[in-house]
Amino acid sequence: MNPPQLPEASRAAPAGAWRQALIAAVQDGLPLVPEPFAALAATLGCDEAEVREGLAALLADGTVRRLGVVVRHRELGFAANAMVVWDVPDARVDALGAQLAAEPAVTLCYRRPRVPPHWPYNLFCMIHGHDRAAVLAELAAIVGRHGLGELPHRPLFSRQRFKQRGARYLDRGAPS
Repeated sequence: MNPPQLPEASRAAPAGAWRQALIAAVQDGLPLVPEPFAALAATLGCDEAEVREGLAALLADGTVRRLGVVVRHRELGFAANAMVVWDVPDARVDALGAQLAAEPAVTLCYRRPRVPPHWPYNLFCMIHGHDRAAVLAELAAIVGRHGLGELPHRPLFSRQRFKQRGARYLDRGAPS
């Protein structure tokens, strides 16, 4: 569903219909074309600079926290993925998280609180590979490069992929 084209006057009010139309246009993802912001601009009836400025304003005021990419890794030939969970001393977790996030094979890395006594892990990173053996080999290489053999960790392989999508900001069924 494409958002409505809006006249110039609507775009002048950042809290108005232009803002909601821009949010609606991006919440399903950017168009997969060489110039996605130009394509959005054409859909919204404005120019590319207005789209970029509008998105910058949404990011700056916190309405949208980030623009990211949902990569459908299986379609790219990466049939195996594991969320590797780590039990890292709290004083070391930020530094190690930054190191793991810089690894080319790590596509996602974040910290979460432990849930004792059942869940001791506080650092999570995702590794994708063409098969399980490739993921485990990459994990072993990362452990070796960073000297992490002493840290408790577990690779948790996915068995099923659920729907992947970005954040939802507007409920299209709700009245505005």
